[in-house]
Amino acid sequence: MCTYQTTSLGVRGSGKGAGGWFALSDATVYFDHPVHADAPHTLNIDLRNPARGPAARVAVELDPASARDLARAILATLEEAPAPLRPDMKP
Repeated sequence: MCTYQTTSLGVRGSGKGAGGWFALSDATVYFDHPVHADAPHTLNIDLRNPARGPAARVAVELDPASARDLARAILATLEEAPAPLRPDMKP
């Protein structure tokens, strides 16, 4: 069953692909059938720069438990960073 649950957003950062590092401008997060991961459904994350063509893409497929663990780790790491280093975050 396909969920078609998709969230797209603009991002700022860099990704590394086969051709080296490139700027990222777009992210898409969706829950669906994986292409490669060994799981019936995965949380899929595509980080891209469409202006640089299809090769400017980093893709991730995570089983639900791994996706939740990663989300918690990201939030915890951001919260633990010293406030002066994260001026865009609200206290």
